[in-house]
Amino acid sequence: MHKKVVAIVLAAGEGKRMGSGIPKQYMLIKSRPLVYYALKAFENSPVNEVILVTGKDEIDYCKEHIVKKYGFRKVSKIIAGGCERYASVYEGLKAIHQADYVLIHDGARPMIHKDMIKRCILSVMEFRACVVGMPVKDTIKVVDERNYAIHTPDRKTLWQVQTPQCFEYDLVKKAYETLMESGDTSATDDAMVVETYAKVPVKLIEGGYDNIKITTPEDVKIAGSLMKARKVFRILHQIHDKLISAQMRAFKQHQKRKIKKK
Repeated sequence: MHKKVVAIVLAAGEGKRMGSGIPKQYMLIKSRPLVYYALKAFENSPVNEVILVTGKDEIDYCKEHIVKKYGFRKVSKIIAGGCERYASVYEGLKAIHQADYVLIHDGARPMIHKDMIKRCILSVMEFRACVVGMPVKDTIKVVDERNYAIHTPDRKTLWQVQTPQCFEYDLVKKAYETLMESGDTSATDDAMVVETYAKVPVKLIEGGYDNIKITTPEDVKIAGSLMKARKVFRILHQIHDKLISAQMRAFKQHQKRKIKKK
């Protein structure tokens, strides 16, 4: 039985820490607006449909200069978000007509790719609720109100959480409905909402250390370098595959000649 998978791409933030004067999701990285890269990854993935959540005044811009311009056929709706991230996610969930699973992704994470999305889909079908992330590399300190260290948690138990965050659609929608009814404004990610209001454990699956969120001007430079490096590695892989293929053809021809001589 075919399962419908919908992605919600969040691009409604103001990006105050960027200090650019324009919303960060429209800043250019290698001649493309930041949100383009997440939409492109989902366009090329097994996801069936994409809901783009943006600012109320940016809907027409997104429609003409991003979705239409770059030919994103899977973007079925462009809707206005809320005042906070959790409110934007809720608006996105309400905009979905029907789905079995939903992947919620920050549009400010441009390094997502189709293989990561495939892993997300397979994992959510198995675990019902999962998020991508990576084990932390650095020692983490818990501090008091004066920034004195009071506790050092075991690094082996700590992950840095990323997106996509992936859930059964009915599960996460009901959890968000309960959140909105409660008036709770403390939720910082979707996993927290599901853990708190659906009482369902969330599985952590590996994303990638390069799956960064663009928050500051330095992040823009890092993302540009990562994209350049990824392109170089892709070309090297293609060259490697062609060399292996050529070697295999040469080997087969050699084997055929040996057989003929016999």
